[in-house]
Amino acid sequence: MPVASEQDLLRVRAALRSAADLGGLGLVSCTKLVTAGSELARNILRYADGGSVCIRTGGDGPLRGIHAIFSDSGPGIADLEAAMRDGFTTAGGLGLGLPGARRLVDEFSIESAPGRGTKVVIVQWTH
Repeated sequence: MPVASEQDLLRVRAALRSAADLGGLGLVSCTKLVTAGSELARNILRYADGGSVCIRTGGDGPLRGIHAIFSDSGPGIADLEAAMRDGFTTAGGLGLGLPGARRLVDEFSIESAPGRGTKVVIVQWTH
């Protein structure tokens, strides 16, 4: 689904909530997933002027969960290590966005390079 406007942020949150319900996540896990996803989608708007989110449910064998891929073709992150530290900010905020999102979900991976955009994958497993 596209992320190009504030309205899309609402759609992303609703889609994550729906996938969490279908995937059998409990209330706390659902809330964590939606919160992390909302932050990542907002980053797409703030730093890349748009991108996309792909959400799927599934897993291998008994381990099932919600997988969400947030991608953009924006300017990328010059210093990924710094961006993943609490307190680092380029927008004057609290600097908790990426590291905060990472703490909320079971799995978090990020790929980014200047001029090549950013891709973040989050997974919340059913417990």
